This record gives sequence, C-alpha cells and structure tokens, in this order.
Amino acid sequence: MNTSTIDRYTLKHYTRLIISFFGSLLVLTVYQYATLYFKGVVDVIFGTSFFIALVHQMGYSSLVGVLLAFPFNFWENLRPRYGFNLVFVVLLLLLMIEAMLISYFCTALVPLGSDLLGYSFEDIQTTIANSGGISWVLPLGFIGIVGMFFGLYKVSSKHYHHINKMYPFTIILISMFIATLFIEGKPIDHNKTQYLALNLYDSSTEDTSYNSDVEYPLIKSKPIPNVLGEYFQLKDSKPNIVFIMVEGLGRDFVGEGAEYGGFTPFLDSLTTKSLYWENCLSNTGRTFGVLPSLLGSLPFGKSGFMELEKYPNKLTLFSILKNNGYHTSFYQGTNSSFDNVDRFLSSENVDFVLDKSGFGKNYQMQAEDAAGASWGYPDKELFKKSMSLPREAEQPRMEVYMTISTHEPFIPPKKDFYEAKVAQLLSKRDYDRKTKKVIEKNDNVFATLLYADDALKYVLEAYRQQPNYDNTIFIITGDHRLIPIPQRNNLSRFHVPLIMFSPLLKQTKKISAVNSHFDVTPTLLALLEANYELKMPKKVAWMGDALDMSEEFRSKKHIPLMRNKNELKEFVDGEKLYSDGSVYELDENMDLSSAFGGSKSEAKLKAFKSMNAYVTNKDKIIPDSLAIFSVKKEKFTDSEIIWINSVYNGQNFDKVYMIARELAFEREYEKSLLLSRYILSEAPSHIDTKILTGRVNVWMGNYDKSIEILKDCIKMNPNYIDSYSALFDVYFWSERPKEAIELIDQVERNSSSAHEIKDKIERARRQAQKKGIAASLKKKNRSDT
Repeated sequence: MNTSTIDRYTLKHYTRLIISFFGSLLVLTVYQYATLYFKGVVDVIFGTSFFIALVHQMGYSSLVGVLLAFPFNFWENLRPRYGFNLVFVVLLLLLMIEAMLISYFCTALVPLGSDLLGYSFEDIQTTIANSGGISWVLPLGFIGIVGMFFGLYKVSSKHYHHINKMYPFTIILISMFIATLFIEGKPIDHNKTQYLALNLYDSSTEDTSYNSDVEYPLIKSKPIPNVLGEYFQLKDSKPNIVFIMVEGLGRDFVGEGAEYGGFTPFLDSLTTKSLYWENCLSNTGRTFGVLPSLLGSLPFGKSGFMELEKYPNKLTLFSILKNNGYHTSFYQGTNSSFDNVDRFLSSENVDFVLDKSGFGKNYQMQAEDAAGASWGYPDKELFKKSMSLPREAEQPRMEVYMTISTHEPFIPPKKDFYEAKVAQLLSKRDYDRKTKKVIEKNDNVFATLLYADDALKYVLEAYRQQPNYDNTIFIITGDHRLIPIPQRNNLSRFHVPLIMFSPLLKQTKKISAVNSHFDVTPTLLALLEANYELKMPKKVAWMGDALDMSEEFRSKKHIPLMRNKNELKEFVDGEKLYSDGSVYELDENMDLSSAFGGSKSEAKLKAFKSMNAYVTNKDKIIPDSLAIFSVKKEKFTDSEIIWINSVYNGQNFDKVYMIARELAFEREYEKSLLLSRYILSEAPSHIDTKILTGRVNVWMGNYDKSIEILKDCIKMNPNYIDSYSALFDVYFWSERPKEAIELIDQVERNSSSAHEIKDKIERARRQAQKKGIAASLKKKNRSDT
C-alpha cells in the first residue's frame, strides 16, 4: 500500500497554517499597542490605528500566503510532509522577525529600515549590550511564539469547515493584499517586516545620479556674514571654544514652553543668560551625524559621513582652528571606535582624544544594566576627568564633549535620589494628564535628565577655575531628541536647543528662527575671521550658512534631515516639511499641519540626495588645493590587499587582532605588522593592536620605535595595564632602568591594575639597584622638594 498519499498534507492544512500565521500577527499587534499604551505613547489600544494595522497584517498574511503556496505544493508533491514542514518553519521565522522588529519599534518609536545596513555587526552588538542586552525574556518570547503558532494551528482544525475550497480563499487573499495598497498607513500601522523589506529595496535601487556642470557644488561663492559680531566683546587673544553635545537633549525638555519642562533647571536658567536658539534642528536623528554636521557642516554620504569608506577632502572647525594655533581635544566616556568617531578625529589630526579607555582608577563607570553591560563613564565623571587634565594658559583651545548618560538604559548615579526628585516635581507641577502619565512610566529617563543637568552645572562652574575662562565661548546642544519619550510629530526627533553662553557676551537673546547644526561652524568662523587674522582657505564648502538671528519665528532655510543611517526622508523647505511622502506646514510652536505642494519639496530632496552622493563618492567637497589636512589613508599594494583579504574575511577587529598576534608569535613579523597596520587604518583606537606593533618592533630590535609606540599607547589610555607591561619589557631588554623606575610611579598613579604586573615592577627595581640608579633618583627627588 502506498502511504505517501495518506501522509501528504493538502491545501486544507496549508490554509490553516496561513490562518494561524495571521492570528499570531494579530496577537503581536495587540502586544505592540498595549506596550505603547502603557508607555504613554498612545491613548488607547483598540483605536483607529489598531484596525488599520490589522488590515495591513491581513494584507501581509495574504502576500505571504500567495508566495508560499507554490513551494508548498511543489515540495508536497515531490515528497510528503516536506512542503508542510518548510512552510511551517518559514512562517515561524517570519513571526520571530516581526516580534523582534515590533520590540525595536516599541523602544525606538521608529521602525527599523535601511539604517540596519549603516551599522557594523560590532556596533549592533554594542548597542544591544548597552541598552539592556538580550535577557531571558528573548528565548521565553520565542518559545511563546512557537507555542502560540502551533496552538492556533491545532485550534483552526475545528473551524476549517467555514472555508470550503482553496480557490476562493486565494481570491480573498489577493483582494486583501490589493486593499492594503489603497489604505494609507503610518509606521505604527505597518507590518514591520514588510516595511523593512520595502525600505531596503527602495534604498538599494534609488537613483542618485548627478547631472550638473558644477564640479564642487558646496563651495560658497559669497562670504558668510558675521551675524554674531554685535553680541560679543572679544579680547585681543583668540577665545577658547567649548562644545558640549548632550545625548538626547531635545527642545521638548529645555527652556520656556517645553512639553516636559522642569527636569533641566540649570539649562533653563542658562537659556536666559545666553544666545538661545529655541528652534534649532539636529541634521540627523541619531548620534552618528552630530560631529560632521555641527563641527564640519558636512554632507551625509549614504549612511552618515563617518561611515564613508574613504573620507573626501573636507574642512572642519577642528582643522581650521588647529591650523590657527588652537589645541584641539575631544572627550567622551564611551568607546570612541563606535560610529567611527576615532577614525573621523584621526583624519582631523585632533591633538588629544579621551574615551572610555583613558580614565584611570579614580573614576566610577556607569552602573551595569541587567545584562551586565555599561556604556562607560557617566557625564559628571567625564567632566571631572577633563577638569583634571592640564591646560596651557597661553594657547587657545577647542574642546568638544560628547555625553552618554541620557541614553538607554538610563541608569544615573544616585538613581534613587534623582527618581525621588522626579516624584517631587510631579507632585508640585501642573502637568496635563497625558504628560504626567509619560513621566510616571519613564521616571528613570527623567531622573537621568536631572542628573545630566546637574553634571552640566558642575562643568560650567569648574571651568571658572580653568585658564582664560573669561575668554571662552560655550556651545551646548543636543545630538537629537530622546528617543524613548513619545514625540509630537516627525520633526520632534530633530528639534534641539542651541545655547551659546560666554562671559564675552554683551547681550542675551532668544531666537525663534529655524536653524540647524549645519549653520554653527560657518557662523563661528565668520565671528573669528572678522576679529582675528585667521589663516583661512580662499573658499569654503559648507552645507549651512549664517545662523538666522530673528527673534520672531520664521523658517527660510532648506535643511535635509537624515532620520537614521541610510534613511534620508525629511527635508525642511522654508516653512514646509517634506516627510516620507507627506508635506506639512510648520508653525511657531514647531507643530505640523497637513499642507499641499509637496512635489517641489520632494524634488529638492531628490536633488540634494544626488548632490550628496556625488560630493562624497567622487571627493568633490573641496579640491586638494583648499584642504588643510590631506586625509591620511594607509596605502596597500594589490598583493597586500589580496593577502589581507585571505586572512581577514570581515570578522570584527578583535578577531583579526588575534590573527596578527598569532603571526607575531610565529615570528612572521612583517605579516603581523601589515595586518596591524590595516586594523589601525580602520580602527585607530584599537589599543591592543597598537601595543602589538610596539612588541613586534622590539622583537625585531627596533627599541626606540617600540618605546615611541608604547608611550603613545599610555598617553592614549593611561589606565590600560598592557601598555605598561610591554614598556617595562622593552626597558628591561634595552637596559634602561632609569626610565623603568620613572614608569613605576606613572603606572601606580594612573592604573588600577598595577598589581597585575607586580613581578615586572619588582624586576625593574632590582635592575635599577644593580645600576645604583634607585638611590640617585631618591637623592634627586629630595633635592627637588
């Protein structure tokens, strides 16, 4: 007897699978709206938006049902159960993907789109780890999805008699899919998997061909006007410039009329003592774009300027001020390799960079989250570390800070204290019902805002003790608006305060005109150039222009806004905002109302995309003759690249470092140095690789080169014990006990891990004693005191 006919699954079983798939999507949709409701993002769960989402889930189920019907039949006819098992697994995978994308949406409040391609695997790992990590909830959720899907399939057998045949059901599926094409949906309504797939397709097939006779379209034909001159009483010596880029600092939290006011009291008071632009826009909706936009007025490229494989010639505030005698520095409490910050800073020859690796033992890292991960050092620790560093009174400085505390997972120091302050503010201030609900559900976020505000108060007071405080200009702004808090509209994500405070100010002013980060660098340079003999290129290339100083609300600028990496979908066109196919009118409160005439704005965005791709891909921002620092890019021969690719197939840099280290152990020194050089060309802050190059050089007998490299490693990261360990070895082998004794004091002062190399410290002391150096050093120290 042939059992294949008996065992074969029919279209009846297939139909039950698709119905179960839709039922599971329905449950996930309920989960999405319930989560958003309890976070205070939506007012009701089962509202109009929910039912629109339900229709879109029907359409998605229909599309999947039609597409999988053919492979189901083919494999079932080929061999019983194969088609059923294949479709069951595919549908289960699609449900798990949808569940993860919905969870992402509930956290970020925007769906995941083509920006997924803009992040490296290491960046994604870091973000997940430092934003709560993957806990036991994830596998439990997957088990729940499997159980739900299988359970609905079992239950569907009792109700299958309502669907008699596959043919009419297929017609219904196709009709549902076609219906969704005519029903307008917002990101909240869409099936998130379908949204991601369409977004990736649109991004990869978008036409950005550039048609123009202008070779360098960003070069300015007219000088930038000095709009700040009347507000400042500058001294004879150039002023210090200090930027503080505050993570997530949106306008909704700062200044008069803030929707969630009261949680930044220091900044609120500072806005009344400063030049304060209340309607400034960050040019990107994530941190990846703030450095190039704010300090370089640079275009985006496809995924953000810092993601470009090869940087084109460019001008930034870093390079221009460094070329005019400024000491340039950058401070952050996190890993500078994230988002390629270190690579961008290296291309600008920044004099000093402090990141997570360079704090030392006297500073407390941010508390670990439930997954045991920490971004790094909280804001106040960052400012304390910076204030401990020496500053030359005679040399002007450009200092840039990037904070992290107001980022997920929102764990400020003294968490209980700040959450109690949130509760106190809620009891005293008259918030409306919806706002109060959002604050209550996100008290950890608002507690972190209070902490960040205190940290800013600390650092501005601490600067009073620094050289030339009275000749310093402070610029404080947000990189974008806090993402987990519900936003009013599509522009809120970019709406940030811009505060320019200085003892040099002659008058204060609140400015309501719409500006963007693109305008800050051109405006500051116009102020400096009008008062000092700056060495400036004959021509400059900026995305922005002079800041608009109008007290009255107006919006005259054309401002592209990149929501996420790979997602350039918003464009401010005067008083209109084009956003992902829709056009809105801006009012004085930065609220949006529907408007007509979006075709011109869409055409301007399309033209910008073409120009943006052209100047970044073809190195057409400025010609070589205008570049201050030519971009230093390591050059490799064709044969070297082939060999590198043969051993490095896209793993993260930690893994390829292990390959380079193994080559060094095998005495393949040249190959180890070549691979190390490649790693450092892509990740300049990868300190283990840099230490390895120091060790390899000493093994090759290049003592002086090795010492130079390892000293630079210690300067780069004074806490990291491996640098000291390697340098102690070099001093021992090259018989330099005097330098080794001096290194002992340095390691014990800077590193919390000095005990780990106790044997090498003792070895250095013994060698010094044999040479009679320790005693002479003690005598010298006594005479010095």
